[in-house]
Amino acid sequence: MKHYLQFSDFGADEYQYLFARTAVIKGKFKSYEKYHPLTDRTLAMIFEKASTRTRVSFEAGMGQLGGTVVNLTTSDSQLGRSESIEDTARVISRMTDIVMIRTFGQERLARFAEYSRVPVINGLTNEFHPCQILADLFTFIEHRGQGTSDALACLEGKVVAWVGDGNNMANTWLQAADLLGFTVHLSTPSGYEVDEKLAFDARQPRAGCYKIFKDPMQACRGADLVTTDVWTSMGYEAENEARRKAFADWCVDGEMMAVARPDALFMHCLPAHRGEEVAAEVIDGPQSVVWDEAENRMHVQKALMEYLLLGRVA
Repeated sequence: MKHYLQFSDFGADEYQYLFARTAVIKGKFKSYEKYHPLTDRTLAMIFEKASTRTRVSFEAGMGQLGGTVVNLTTSDSQLGRSESIEDTARVISRMTDIVMIRTFGQERLARFAEYSRVPVINGLTNEFHPCQILADLFTFIEHRGQGTSDALACLEGKVVAWVGDGNNMANTWLQAADLLGFTVHLSTPSGYEVDEKLAFDARQPRAGCYKIFKDPMQACRGADLVTTDVWTSMGYEAENEARRKAFADWCVDGEMMAVARPDALFMHCLPAHRGEEVAAEVIDGPQSVVWDEAENRMHVQKALMEYLLLGRVA
């Protein structure tokens, strides 16, 4: 049994398989071909943080694979009434086949997984967001690859510019770069840097997998992909005004995109605040692939659930 708690839980060969499998499953969806490999399987979704894309993508995806979904929040379950995470995991994993959790600290997710009898997926924590990076990479491969037969070759040597907060997305981008052979250019305001020890779990990362830039414009120079996130993530709302001031020069605008490669893509995990972390001309412009990126959350998660429950099927 495998869990998917952070991007580094899988190896490069597994990601090659997942990208190829996602393309197949998405193709079936687009051609209205019924595909129900998870008939009679149940996904439990536990939300301690609010969600739009995570809930819709997992719930719709599981339904399209023939399975069913149980949706739980802390307000309508015993998890919010002092039942321990360990006991909750023991119970839910006896009644369902796979669990997705969207929560605050990574340690809560890890504790649940330790006592679960079924695979557990990270739907987002304060530290990591692996399903989103999985979707982002698949979207890049779709737009810039030559098919998914060798998806990793499409990523090797590429440059991803991360402009903004050193948050869960930035941590996960670093893990992906370390594993899959591309480079992340990091630019964050002072005081909001990425914690490399957290991102790499105290491991020594691959040489050259990331570079740090004080100037976001320099981080974007020559990039194949420019990406960002909101300045204030869930759980940090009290810092909103301070962050607005600190991040004022970290808005991805047309000038930043102009110094990236001419065919560079723009991504954002959404929701987005036009005029804050990204200019409207960028997110609504021709280089933006945010809507493909959002849809692909569903498709990569279908491939992920299939893999965790059935192993390699092709």
